[in-house]
Amino acid sequence: MVTRNRISWLVLLILSALINSGCAMFSDYFSEDTQDPPSPLTSFEEEFNIKRVWSTDTGAGSDKQHLKLAPAVTDNKIFVADHKGRVQGINLETGDRLWDIETKTDISAGPGAGNGLVLVGTRNADVLALSISDGKELWRTSVSSEVLSVPKVSAGVVIIRTGDGRIRALDASSGKRLWIYDSSQPVLTLRGNSSPAVTPEIGLVGFDNGKLAALLLQNGRLIWERTIAVPRGRSELERMVDIDGDPIIRNGIVYIVSYQGNVAALEMDSGRLLWTRKMSSYAGLDVAGKQIYITDDQSDVWALDRNSGASLWKQDKLKWRFLTAPVAMGNYVVIADFEGYLHWLSQEDGHMVARGRADSSGFASTPIVVGKLLVAQGKSGELSAFRIESR
Repeated sequence: MVTRNRISWLVLLILSALINSGCAMFSDYFSEDTQDPPSPLTSFEEEFNIKRVWSTDTGAGSDKQHLKLAPAVTDNKIFVADHKGRVQGINLETGDRLWDIETKTDISAGPGAGNGLVLVGTRNADVLALSISDGKELWRTSVSSEVLSVPKVSAGVVIIRTGDGRIRALDASSGKRLWIYDSSQPVLTLRGNSSPAVTPEIGLVGFDNGKLAALLLQNGRLIWERTIAVPRGRSELERMVDIDGDPIIRNGIVYIVSYQGNVAALEMDSGRLLWTRKMSSYAGLDVAGKQIYITDDQSDVWALDRNSGASLWKQDKLKWRFLTAPVAMGNYVVIADFEGYLHWLSQEDGHMVARGRADSSGFASTPIVVGKLLVAQGKSGELSAFRIESR
């Protein structure tokens, strides 16, 4: 049994890595004296083969920094960025490079893609918009602080969540400021921010104070704000309730999870709470069919009933492997870990069905699914596409 003190010690190590900008890889914090190291991988009978369709080096990756540098896909193209400022467009089917641009700035988040733009945020508090066709820089706008969440665009509006808790909207064609929404910031927060979820009318944003807000995209007017998690405890560490996982919208319902707080389902139009249950996660969740999939803060993977939040299954054989958020792929759920392994689980009961290794440097960003392909970008910058093949 894991005691409260042992959990607190591990959480402190994890938070030390996440809070500091120059963080070391999670595995660097483990030693022989650590009582709960990452679970060793166990063998099992694999039910199908994982084929690497293509792989390409995309630059310096995210290195050992906890950055949201994840691939973005649109129009059969993948867009990737590295922390040294390189941005590339890549053919989804073949992995061939379409264009390759050096922005000469330290990229800290992105890319986002849409409305003909590829968007990245920087350590120096800039947002860059590149042409989706050839990577040419179209505009560059300064914001209030470092950008640690993926810029999103919809209906001609770019939404950026900056590290100081502000939401800034920019005109997608010019980069001109449209509006700003400000939220209070706790004294202590996890490094990294939830990326907005956008529709043509609404932007949904999770904050480090445990609140979720819906803003009118065109003018920033607050439509509703709901508390997902209430800070509790005597220390600032115990009171951390960051929403770092991205909101997921499905059929007019918003699903969200916080650190040391709750997972919840809300009506998107009104913010009315449909259900909530205690859960702690900084990785995030995915929604598919009738189920929600969540990686909690101990790297246990859960399946919950989408309509009630009731537990359906829990996979605990990957504990403390610092998993990404889950992503649904067909009848399976895929997560990536700190050693670069990809794990396929059954959606039915969570048992392991397949495993492959993509990047020995590990993963900081969640893989994405495009049709029958799984695309994963490792910390070293290696980008790979996989598909399932029967035996």
